[in-house]
Amino acid sequence: MSLQPGMFVAELDRPWLETPFSLQGFVIQNTSEVLYVSKYVDHVYVDAEYKGRPVFLNLTLEPTADQGKKRLEIKEDIAHARICFDNAANTLDKVYDSLRSGRNGDFEAVQESITPLIESVFNNKEAVAALLRLRESDDYRYHHGISMAVWAAILGRQIGLHQDELETLALGCAMCDVGMTQLPGDLLSQPQALTDQQLRIIRAHPKMGAELVAQNKNVNIEVLAIIENHHERADGSGYPRGMDGTSIPVLARIAGLVDAYDAMITPRPYAPARTSHEAIQELMDGKGTLFQESLVEQFIQAIGLFPTGTLVELNSGEVGIVTRQNETRRLKPEIIIVLDEQQQERDPCIVDLSMQDSSNERWIARELLPGSYGVDSEEYFI
Repeated sequence: MSLQPGMFVAELDRPWLETPFSLQGFVIQNTSEVLYVSKYVDHVYVDAEYKGRPVFLNLTLEPTADQGKKRLEIKEDIAHARICFDNAANTLDKVYDSLRSGRNGDFEAVQESITPLIESVFNNKEAVAALLRLRESDDYRYHHGISMAVWAAILGRQIGLHQDELETLALGCAMCDVGMTQLPGDLLSQPQALTDQQLRIIRAHPKMGAELVAQNKNVNIEVLAIIENHHERADGSGYPRGMDGTSIPVLARIAGLVDAYDAMITPRPYAPARTSHEAIQELMDGKGTLFQESLVEQFIQAIGLFPTGTLVELNSGEVGIVTRQNETRRLKPEIIIVLDEQQQERDPCIVDLSMQDSSNERWIARELLPGSYGVDSEEYFI
């Protein structure tokens, strides 16, 4: 039987991560999509009795040459995104200072500063993702909120949220930890494990944050829901109310996922940074329990297994930096090799891991933490 519009593709003849398709399956809408699918697989498995919510390919999400949308070089996009990021972080810094001193925060200014970052995600999400991997993390609280906003916008774009929904999501993520401004400063920087009493104090910050932001009558109620519920978990193990499943607002579910991811890849007083690959594995382990399964899968589709800007070591011993994703072969991105087989500096060389002679094939052996072998990834992008 040939593939026809209206059919639900449930399984492929190869791993989902080696294709650009949604991991949970999708509905074929027209003959163009039949041809598109045939470019990447030989056979598919159709579920004739599928009754769930339809998921579509959304082939028009990526800009095309016919639409006249040309991306800037990644260096230029990263430079622009850095300006936007720093402006948003500085604005959020001022809001935190105001709230800490008992004054009102200028939440409208935060919204205005985040909007250009969302636009950068649409222009070149790889450049923005690279910036988040390259950024310095001298103040986790402020940068974490803006980073959450960006990761959430990347995921929101992937699942087809509208512009107004993305702006609401990004603002809510940026403000998720404003309740921390009402907690003792030494508690937030404590390197040792928290006591049960200290944990109870920390876990009050979502509700406190929502109450703070609610004092501004112009703030969208969905923003408040994101702030209050971003630590709720799908299996009911979260806080402050122990909500579960679809009772958690969908934007809060997204916020909870990207909050966990960014926290894992960022160094904190009580925990070292983990690699993106390790963080993704943690999300996969929590799929269907802590986090909504489809959101985890779509997030991985959006950022890739090795996000742009990631430092990697190859099977040859060479060290490189991921410079561009491969949408169809996710384990084989484009990289720039900066260290040779003995991990010594060499003239940079760009290699597309998907386009190699089989007699001398390279592949990613492992992901490295930023700064490994003394490599400053930023100098190759900025």
